[in-house]
Amino acid sequence: MNSDARKTATSAGRSVPALALSIALGLGVSASVSADELDAKRLVKAMSEFLAAQQALSFSYDATLEVVTPDAQILGLASSGKVVVNRPDKIHATRAGGFADVAMSFDGKTLTILGKNLNAYTQVEIPGSIDHLVDVMRDKYDRPLPAADLLLTNSYEMLMEGVEDIKDLGSGVIGGVECDSLAFRSKDVDWQIWIAHGDKPYPCRYTITSKSVPNGPSYSIQFSDWKVGKAVTAASFAFKNTSKATQVKLEDLKGTGDLPEHFTKGASK
Repeated sequence: MNSDARKTATSAGRSVPALALSIALGLGVSASVSADELDAKRLVKAMSEFLAAQQALSFSYDATLEVVTPDAQILGLASSGKVVVNRPDKIHATRAGGFADVAMSFDGKTLTILGKNLNAYTQVEIPGSIDHLVDVMRDKYDRPLPAADLLLTNSYEMLMEGVEDIKDLGSGVIGGVECDSLAFRSKDVDWQIWIAHGDKPYPCRYTITSKSVPNGPSYSIQFSDWKVGKAVTAASFAFKNTSKATQVKLEDLKGTGDLPEHFTKGASK
């Protein structure tokens, strides 16, 4: 089964209900909703600076990763989890889906990945900051962290890299929260972000759609229960093997990735 390893992920090429299509054509979105690029950039920068300024933050999330079958059917794999961050070098994250139940902890020196459903864990020495951890996990181990792009201290620069087109879509509501809805295009991906109104501009939803795979599979993550500062529940970033899990090498810790083991990755087009 082919899948897209998303980079920074709603699908182009899907059928659209006739009424929705007629409304879209009637509005002429690309013409009448002109992109105020400076304002859109300001909103993303404000979000980036707000998140980077929080020494402690936490959130819950629901994510959907789309994969494409050889016969061009798009399937969605859903998972949920929670992330706790203590800058500059501590993070704890969980992810539970239909095929994996994973906990990850990083104490500034050692990354531990525990497959709860496997009762097995691995440890990798990656001393440094959360930014360094994100880079290493993505580039060296092909294991991107949940919402990794948004957790970087320089997330604005990373998000805006290669952006060729910007659209301000006005307001949207995510989980009952009114947000600014912004859409961006680069050579390889389209991405959209919804940022909460007010003095706490946290992201409410982030969607990335691939342009290198037919039918445009996407990765979407919706956030909830944002907490910052003293409101963040204390977390343990040092691994404690309370379940007497078996330690294995990273390459032997099967069944903890974004895709089930029986899914086969194919080349992008």
